[in-house]
Amino acid sequence: MKATSRTFPENAARALADARLQQALGRARGGFVDKRAAAVAALPEFEALRERGRAIKDHTLAHLDWYLERFEAKVREQGGQVHWARDTAELQVKVLEICRAAGARRVTKGKSMVGEEAALNEALEGAGLEVTETDLGEYIIQLAKEPPSHIIAPAIHKTREQVDELFHRFHADLDPRPLTEVAELVDEARRVLRDRFIAADVGITGANFLVAETGSAIIVTNEGNGDLTATLPRVHIVTASLEKVVPNLDDAATLLRLLARSATGQEFTSYTTLFTGPRRAEDPDGPEAFHVILLDNGRSAMLGGPFSDMLRCIRCGACMNHCPVYGAVGGHAYGWVYPGPMGSVLSPMLAGLEETRHLPEASTLCGRCGEVCPVRIPLPGLLRRLRERNFSEGNTPARWRLGLRLWGAVAARPTLYRAATGAAAWVLGRLGRRRGAFRQLPGAGGWTAARDLPAPEGQTFMSRWKRQGGDRP
Repeated sequence: MKATSRTFPENAARALADARLQQALGRARGGFVDKRAAAVAALPEFEALRERGRAIKDHTLAHLDWYLERFEAKVREQGGQVHWARDTAELQVKVLEICRAAGARRVTKGKSMVGEEAALNEALEGAGLEVTETDLGEYIIQLAKEPPSHIIAPAIHKTREQVDELFHRFHADLDPRPLTEVAELVDEARRVLRDRFIAADVGITGANFLVAETGSAIIVTNEGNGDLTATLPRVHIVTASLEKVVPNLDDAATLLRLLARSATGQEFTSYTTLFTGPRRAEDPDGPEAFHVILLDNGRSAMLGGPFSDMLRCIRCGACMNHCPVYGAVGGHAYGWVYPGPMGSVLSPMLAGLEETRHLPEASTLCGRCGEVCPVRIPLPGLLRRLRERNFSEGNTPARWRLGLRLWGAVAARPTLYRAATGAAAWVLGRLGRRRGAFRQLPGAGGWTAARDLPAPEGQTFMSRWKRQGGDRP
């Protein structure tokens, strides 16, 4: 795991104090949410579609070995090759072997979370290859030497002014004027990337889905960069994780309808492309060689276990778009490539819970992530399971465990619990009676640093309930 800092609390504190980050998050907040809501409202059968999506993924995961073998066979029938990588180190080696065999010097890349997981850019650059990210967001963060902060909008943490500063620094031979409009920034990036597309020897993309029926890899983009990355170079490499496979094209179409609405609020993504093997004799373009590298990296160990539901994820980003914690601190606070609620479950599975112990705690458990997940992953329940495992494995701080044990001892004794809460309510009610709230309170600094804490009225809910006769039948 390559973290941006030691712990989520440290990263979150830094993010909350970053004025430019807060400005960028503030501008982005709500956009994805509103567009998804409108797209869902326009499709009356959306809930039935979600149920169908969940069933497709559950069926595939229950027979994953069979579908993966069928996919491999179909890719070979079409003239392509399939490679298996047990971990990210093996994936790096296999990509480098293919690049060396092709005599490659320049590589273009479409957006791929597996590529980020495997730190593929660092491996390629370390081997002397020139690597260019072609997704606009990924290109921006490549210039900034930062990891993505969102799985569908990697540069969502950047303001327009910050992007202009980056382009001014790295595109010194182009227009020196400040670029204030998004269209201007896009046009400048397009001018730079056009030559990179043409010069590339190898193109590397991810895959939103792999179709066992046809041996196809499907990618969706709104820029068309993935198509150019896959078709212009002599060699196309697809990097994908095992769970991306689906049985057939009908199932892929169902999941694509869920993906677009949940991710960007579109009925369908602008570019949805299927790649099936290398160029044939009658094809006007396309790569001479087609390779698919399938990454495990801990996923097969999740099958059939308490966290196997996480393998249904289609990487839409809806959970983080609706998460109040992600909306406050952004993706880099999570320390790895998978942020938000889905990352708080997946990262412990892939990188180890001890290494990522703070992530399951980075949630209010408000339930919004589970409500909007297009394939009904029970994210709040999975986060609670990880919290329980954290506690049982001793990953939580000793003071937390002691505090929970003391609370449990008191809560298990109704008379003691009512006496303690009654005394606390009376004392806090007296202390806060003047203003009705506390601006500062020992033990509640995380709350009072940003907002007042309302003072109790001097009695507990149970005492008021009893006084009003609520205990009578």
